[in-house]
Amino acid sequence: MLYSTSLKSPAVTIPMALPWMSGDPYAAYGRVRARTAGGVTAWTKPFGFNVVWDTLPEAIVSSQPGLARWAPVPGATSYHVWFTDIAKVVATRTNAVDEREFYSFHRASAYIGAVHWRVRAVRTMYGTIPSSLPRVTYGPWSKVNTSKNPSVSSGPLKLVSAVSDDGTESTPGAARVHRLTPAFTFSGDQVGGTSYTLFRVYVFSDSQCVNVIYRGAITGGPSYAPRTTGPLALPQSSADLLAAETAYLPDGQEGKTFMADTASVQTTESDKPAAAAAAPAKAGSVAATPVPGADLALPSLPALTGAPVDLWDSGWPHGRFYWTVVPVSAKAGNTKSTILTGGGSSGSLSITVASITGISKGSTLNIGSGGNAELALVDSVTGSVVNLSSPLTQSHGSGEKVSQGTQIEYRDAELPQDACANGRVMAFGKQSAPVVAGGSTAFASGLSPKGRLVASASHRTSFFGAPLVAWKPALGADAYQVEWSKKAYPWKAAGSLATQSTSALLPLKAGRWFYRVRGVNTLLPGSAKAMSWSSAQQLTLARPVFHVAP
Repeated sequence: MLYSTSLKSPAVTIPMALPWMSGDPYAAYGRVRARTAGGVTAWTKPFGFNVVWDTLPEAIVSSQPGLARWAPVPGATSYHVWFTDIAKVVATRTNAVDEREFYSFHRASAYIGAVHWRVRAVRTMYGTIPSSLPRVTYGPWSKVNTSKNPSVSSGPLKLVSAVSDDGTESTPGAARVHRLTPAFTFSGDQVGGTSYTLFRVYVFSDSQCVNVIYRGAITGGPSYAPRTTGPLALPQSSADLLAAETAYLPDGQEGKTFMADTASVQTTESDKPAAAAAAPAKAGSVAATPVPGADLALPSLPALTGAPVDLWDSGWPHGRFYWTVVPVSAKAGNTKSTILTGGGSSGSLSITVASITGISKGSTLNIGSGGNAELALVDSVTGSVVNLSSPLTQSHGSGEKVSQGTQIEYRDAELPQDACANGRVMAFGKQSAPVVAGGSTAFASGLSPKGRLVASASHRTSFFGAPLVAWKPALGADAYQVEWSKKAYPWKAAGSLATQSTSALLPLKAGRWFYRVRGVNTLLPGSAKAMSWSSAQQLTLARPVFHVAP
């Protein structure tokens, strides 16, 4: 048995997520019987159903290098992406994933030219099945898809687009509103004539790029999409850095990372949820105490998992967010230093230094300063000549500083506000998808005053007892809140309930009522988790009618 309950209305919403089941012809069956003054009736003939995904994720052909995309799946709360060539699975809330593993520390076509991936939809689980039948949170994997990426383009670093959900794209010339947090794409690798191989995306609430609201993870690719499974475990030593040139990095911590003004920075992908989760309210019941510090109008939240990588609504069309990308340099922590006595031109495999004290095979050297700085690994030392494991990318002259260290640090090469002041900034809007709770009339059904099971056909449709209302799943929603009011305007909530289902029984008294539904996104930063309300839907509940029997 999956579920059993007693009802006073000929409609019910099951307060649990059922496992994926399919049978011949059905895997699950339901039946109902009535309790009358004369006793219990016989069971009805069972009706069957299967529980399966309506659709599988379908790949969207992407023109943005380093980015894989797919069409959103109704009812999915997140996605798993499996990079089949490197046996790695990552998770994301949006319908895109960047290919940072393939670009970071190696940009040759052998690594980035063709990336194979599969994706599956994930849904949030809720409720408990009495039989403890196992349930999984995910659907079937898609077919194997291939991203074909061109060679990395060189030239000035430029913003290209912010892209999301059904193909909404913000460009430098036109900001658009996105239902899901978008992926960000850019091109080029040079700032001030210096080439870089690592980058970080920042998102701001102001066009001057001062108030940071999102810090992207460091990536070597020309695109970035937020992940709930966290950033890459960046190399932390010279040996790690050397190994990364021929390996794919796992997920982990970025280590010591800094902005250009020396302020420490941690990617939002490494943040923890802002508040502990409260137990979710059962479908059809009034919500429990909200999470401390949260919007007091919000219901209890389901368990929080993953980093809070979604963005709030921006207040579109007037309110919007701004983003930029800055280059990042890998540098050795300064423990000892010397100077060049013999400069090295770009492409050279050796330098001459004043002192070789402490320098040996495997040492990490930071050569030069400012925009001319670069990191080099020592292959061997002969006298005062230091042979490098890879050619220099910059030209250096005598007297330039050479710092030696084994701990690798990652530093932004410029401030985001400087990048924005120089024109490298783009705007976009964010507006969560409102819940669709009705069309020409509410998605409602229940017992009519004449004792028949009916669906709402117009605003004049009347119900007797608790009606069942339903709605379509909203992109990015983990749970839902339903409110009801005696008036559509001004709205004054007379009651509220929370559910992780897409239907609920409303405990309303006789009269005319209005209700509305909104999604709750548990992975929004901070305590503000609410999404957009649906339009108000009208219901009429009939009063009991009595007759005096002779």
